[in-house]
Amino acid sequence: MATRVLQSRCSGLYRVAHSDRAGGSFNTLIRALSASHSRNREDSWFKSLFVRKVDPRKDAHSHLLAKKEDHNLYKIQFHNVKPECLESYNHLCEEVLTSIHNDPSYPCELVGTWNTWYGEQDQAVHLWRYRGGYPALTEVMSKLKNNKEFLQYRSERGKMLLSRRNQLLLEFSFWNEPSPREGPNIYELRSYQLRPGTMIEWGNYWARAIGYRQHNHEAVGGFFSQIGSLYMVHHLWAYKDLQSREDTRNAAWQHEGWDEVVYYTVPLIQHMESRIMIPLKNSPLK
Repeated sequence: MATRVLQSRCSGLYRVAHSDRAGGSFNTLIRALSASHSRNREDSWFKSLFVRKVDPRKDAHSHLLAKKEDHNLYKIQFHNVKPECLESYNHLCEEVLTSIHNDPSYPCELVGTWNTWYGEQDQAVHLWRYRGGYPALTEVMSKLKNNKEFLQYRSERGKMLLSRRNQLLLEFSFWNEPSPREGPNIYELRSYQLRPGTMIEWGNYWARAIGYRQHNHEAVGGFFSQIGSLYMVHHLWAYKDLQSREDTRNAAWQHEGWDEVVYYTVPLIQHMESRIMIPLKNSPLK
């Protein structure tokens, strides 16, 4: 009986004995190769659990996406107010927040302050800008510790709140910088929780998409989080009323390329939320 040695480079050296029948010899060979291939696939799958491709970028996404020339840092605050206290809370904020905004010794400014109209109810949203970045924020926080009016405000505010949270943000380089706007307007804050690792991809698409949303001057500002909930994006829009919002958003679909942006950015989102907000009397964004 003749014996052949067949070698297959998969998980080792295989020796397959064959009978003098050609059919038996061929079937044995196929079974050996099939088993080797299966083991090879299992090895590859197992290794894939531990091997990851490394992103070749050599810089943080915050440096790649943010404006570099002005070094602005933003803080957004969400305050959930006891329903019976909302009017008193608004009055308190109008006095104290305006005082800080107008004081030149504080390197910060109130960009906008609102109550949520549609979305989470009995909520106040404040957006601050710190010109000079983290050092400006540190200076403001240090000075507020010795500001008796602010300390009294914080004490009174605490009695009115159910909860509060904030985030530190940078602005996308391709968005407008928020600037005072005449009213009356309503504002929409659209907040997106992105899948980790997708911020650059989001920025690449929106750098093109923002051009489709400037025709009615509705784009106010675009930001991404640095501290707080991470991989968060906030887009701030202004409209005359809800019907204007509807018409403006529908008009975007008439621009070639908008549908493609939506198609490719939706899979990057884990969660999204929309707030329709009304500016308070002291808001620079009216």
